[in-house]
Amino acid sequence: MKTGTIKFFNESKGYGFITDSTSQDHFVHITALDDEVKGLEMKEGHKVTFETIDTPRGSNATNVRLE
Repeated sequence: MKTGTIKFFNESKGYGFITDSTSQDHFVHITALDDEVKGLEMKEGHKVTFETIDTPRGSNATNVRLE
């Protein structure tokens, strides 16, 4: 599991970015949020834990949970 902070999250569009402890950004889609987080407002600066999946377009966050 990695740790990071929400850099940006657009609730209406359902996506955003997480910056990890090495300053790398990871795309996050609303479907990647853990069930306990769905329905909560994801705000800039919230601390999270997550896993990553490498895709041709870059790194995607998955299993995102609030810390």
